[in-house]
Amino acid sequence: MEQRMSVITIGASDLPAMRAFYEEKLGWKPVAVNKDIVFYKMNGFLFSIGKGKDLASVIGVSNEGSGFRSVTFGYNVQTEDEVQALYRQLQEKGVKMLTTPTNPPFGGLFFYFEDIEGNILEVAYNPFVPMDEENNAIGHESIAHL
Repeated sequence: MEQRMSVITIGASDLPAMRAFYEEKLGWKPVAVNKDIVFYKMNGFLFSIGKGKDLASVIGVSNEGSGFRSVTFGYNVQTEDEVQALYRQLQEKGVKMLTTPTNPPFGGLFFYFEDIEGNILEVAYNPFVPMDEENNAIGHESIAHL
């Protein structure tokens, strides 16, 4: 199996509300939509939001559960100023912020926020993650010395 992802899907309790969050608060534009699922083209993969109960049924697992899912979604930028600007923009739009911009000991700047169903997203400038001209993460420099 190749080391890549094609589609990352999260299940939603309220798909229309989740669409509204990602489209109105984050400014994302869907590339395909029906009553059960919405797809957003990302940088090299698709991110989709489907109806949680339907997704669980297809997989054959329970849709129950809440709290931290041990998953975060990262949005890296190229400067600390971009992190600060996005923090202010999201805060002004009423997005639930989980942390304020924080400088970790290894350098950089990050903060976490939550969508309306508790999925956690990070905005970060990480000096160890080089970005190309289209803002794609192109690798990770060594962190063995940390």
